[in-house]
Amino acid sequence: MAGDDTTAWKILDPAVDPWDADEYLRTAVRWHFGEDTGSPFWLRRAKTLDFDPLTEVSTFDDLRKFPNVVDELRDVPVEDLIPRGYGPNPPAPHVFETGGTTGAPKRIILMPDWIEAAVERMRKGPQFAGRRKAHILVATPTGPHKIGVFYDFLVERENIVKFSIDLDPRWVKKLITRGETEQVAAYVEHVLDQIEHVMATQDIGLLVITPPLLQACTRRPELTRLINDKVDLIFWGGAHMTIDERFELGYDHFPGVRMLSRYSSALILEGAKERAGVSRDEDIVYDTRSPVVTFRVVDPATGAQVEYGARGQVVMNHVSKVMFLPNNLERDTAIRVPAPEGHLGDSVSAPEPVETFGGEAVVEGIY
Repeated sequence: MAGDDTTAWKILDPAVDPWDADEYLRTAVRWHFGEDTGSPFWLRRAKTLDFDPLTEVSTFDDLRKFPNVVDELRDVPVEDLIPRGYGPNPPAPHVFETGGTTGAPKRIILMPDWIEAAVERMRKGPQFAGRRKAHILVATPTGPHKIGVFYDFLVERENIVKFSIDLDPRWVKKLITRGETEQVAAYVEHVLDQIEHVMATQDIGLLVITPPLLQACTRRPELTRLINDKVDLIFWGGAHMTIDERFELGYDHFPGVRMLSRYSSALILEGAKERAGVSRDEDIVYDTRSPVVTFRVVDPATGAQVEYGARGQVVMNHVSKVMFLPNNLERDTAIRVPAPEGHLGDSVSAPEPVETFGGEAVVEGIY
């Protein structure tokens, strides 16, 4: 089987909700490990495995057989990540990077068909459905970071304007690591100046921001007033936020503004969304887009799944037409929560970073 539009590959169409999880997985494995359709990266990597994915991977439990390969994404040529099934002259991928929290950044690709489908899901989701058409201020990292750049695709469809700011989270992390707290504070003020100027001069209805920057906004009364007067939705992500921080921001500083988040990372490619019905004084529960993304919450020492209600480290599987990233141990711990009926894997709540990961100290900084 080869080619992009055959019936055989329809279940992998990014715009389609998979109708059978096991069939979806088996088809994805045939895609990523077939000579005509797989990426050079995985076809090369398959030769080092002690099992044959094409014959020995048929259920999601079998994904545990794979090594965690995400560290290899620091150096692999991005063209080697493109599945051959996209054809001999594939469309150029969009390349995004991790924040570089634990060393050199890792890179992932998103193909145009994935982006188109993901944008449509966002437009139908709680960020945009039923809201007035107002402009967006993205006060997050842009450049190589998916969290900020992805809105460029979305505003074209919504026919609204995206404003953004200059923000280099990697520089801030270096300053924090070196203990240069005065420089960090000065940089944050520089970023707040940019946010306040846009808020004061433009019709901003949606503020996309990181928790540390949102907390910093509250130290400026005029900026806090502008957000309360203009913004109807704060969408936060990147760094984590505790239940107490959420409660304080929601009740004390922005009582009339709806707040919404996703639990995501570049390596998840598509974040886990907030479960509906959770109040501001409860821990948010995040549900994955199963079976494309599935979580497993484990004891990092043994790899065994922890009990529901217990904290463990998050293991992520991403299985799609564009990328195959199984068995990735994330740099976060979270509380294990039962997933919604019909979903594979775990849902999570109260995610927070581990102190060290891969031998490196984890520094979130402003992202």
